[in-house]
Amino acid sequence: MNIVSGISVALLTFVAAPALAATLNFSGTAKTPDGKILYQEIHSAEGACIDGLFQPKSDQIHYRRPETGEVFASKALEYQGSVLRPVVDFRQPDFSESLNIRYPDPGLLVIDWQMPQGETRTFDVPYSSDVVVDAGFDNLVRRHWNELVNGQTTEFRFLGPTRGEHYPFVLEPTENADIRADYVFQIRPTGMVLRFLVDPIILGYNSSGALTDYLGLTNIRESADSNYTAHIRYSVDTWPECELTPSN
Repeated sequence: MNIVSGISVALLTFVAAPALAATLNFSGTAKTPDGKILYQEIHSAEGACIDGLFQPKSDQIHYRRPETGEVFASKALEYQGSVLRPVVDFRQPDFSESLNIRYPDPGLLVIDWQMPQGETRTFDVPYSSDVVVDAGFDNLVRRHWNELVNGQTTEFRFLGPTRGEHYPFVLEPTENADIRADYVFQIRPTGMVLRFLVDPIILGYNSSGALTDYLGLTNIRESADSNYTAHIRYSVDTWPECELTPSN
């Protein structure tokens, strides 16, 4: 075998090497400010270890009532094109509500929202590479982990699915007396009007890059007109055999 063919075989072997399948299972308990348990989240995230880092492919989420364990809502996330913009299938039967987000064409996402009042709305939303959808914020944190833990900020646009638009936000380190975590960040709107109407979302992470706290508006309905604001505390049940964040 000559040198050129040997290199070709080596490259083909490298490209064809399969990624190691990995699982990240975690759960959370959502509470009101006065400590009442609202619901529990059970996450089953499947992915792969690529270059030593966990890359999610899907996340199946079940929302359970604390008294009975009954599943009252569900969400399926599929990270087909980007870890920042998953395909979303959310269902909340108690309010006859569903929300679907898909990407039929490059640069275009489509939202189908079945509202609690029975009306259906569809939005065609152009997007760019800095747009984050739903739980993609968690992967945004990990993508910019080294910058964030060293005090830097990241600007992005966050999708408001029930408004059919995305808005400018910033992800930045912060402090919060209600969150005891190794690192605390916040997602804050930067637009002149929105920053007066939308409270920041506060996030806690441990030193391994796992989400420990979420404090802010949730996607679970308190009524047909409003959603719960809650403090959700998370714990990891199954770790992948690779890291969640890059080393410093």
